Amino acid sequence: MASRTIQTELVGSTQTCPECGGTLDSSGRETHCTDCGLVVEEDQVDRGPEWRAYNREEQKRTGAPRTVTLHDQGLSTDIGSAEGSDISSRRRRRLARQRRLHGRSKFDSKRDRNLAHGLGEIRRIGSALSESKAVKEQASTFFREAQKADLLIGRSIEGGAAAAVYAACRCNGLVRMETVADVARCSTSHIWTCYRTFLTELELPIPVSLPVDWVARICSDLPLDVTPKSRQRALALAEEATRSTDINGRPDGVAAGAPYVAGQESDLRLTQATISEMADLDITTTRRWYQQIEENIVE
Repeated sequence: MASRTIQTELVGSTQTCPECGGTLDSSGRETHCTDCGLVVEEDQVDRGPEWRAYNREEQKRTGAPRTVTLHDQGLSTDIGSAEGSDISSRRRRRLARQRRLHGRSKFDSKRDRNLAHGLGEIRRIGSALSESKAVKEQASTFFREAQKADLLIGRSIEGGAAAAVYAACRCNGLVRMETVADVARCSTSHIWTCYRTFLTELELPIPVSLPVDWVARICSDLPLDVTPKSRQRALALAEEATRSTDINGRPDGVAAGAPYVAGQESDLRLTQATISEMADLDITTTRRWYQQIEENIVE
């Protein structure tokens, strides 16, 4: 015990090894010398970082990382539930009252409460669509910017949250408005209104959707196996339709007509109803655009 006390004093006074003068490492459960391996002090408290870092200067022990998907960026605390605890009913009622008052104190204004509600709706829609964490964070950023610009005044929070999720999904890939509207708590027209306002006022970096982007998804969803030759032919038709000045319309409709024309050329038994169902389009839309492709592209 006396030797351990002396070693502790040596560690507190100098950060070098008492034997060889080397560097001491206290990142684990014990303090040891990196040169000779002498264990200077044993400590059961883990003083290392919460995450792995290869740079010693960046190693810090902190709480959970901040996130934009929460209105307070995850810095607040919650009072846990007392269910199942062996405490009196009076103490249980007191904890419930403290939990209620603590929840009210998180919001400084009505604006913060609306922000928390909107971000919670974004997390719910993102989870229902199985979107990644990056998409949820980008949608939360769009919602925050819209609230700062006062674009949510006169509009529902649910519509603004759904529009932010749709905008984030469009920035990271292909998605239909109907897919977002199926899990949203507002109408499709209201989401479109909010989305157009965000697109105009916030200048969102939404990429242009092309027919080529939809062909691969439609072909992969078809119940029949599409040969690589037919798939390449459908992509080529979609690219020619994009460059053509005679064909100008919705990209998913053009993308639905391209696999049908390619299937007719390769004797692949693909019906317009099957393609329309996989593309989530009306059969008349598929018929219209495949006729446009045949008239203007196919010789």
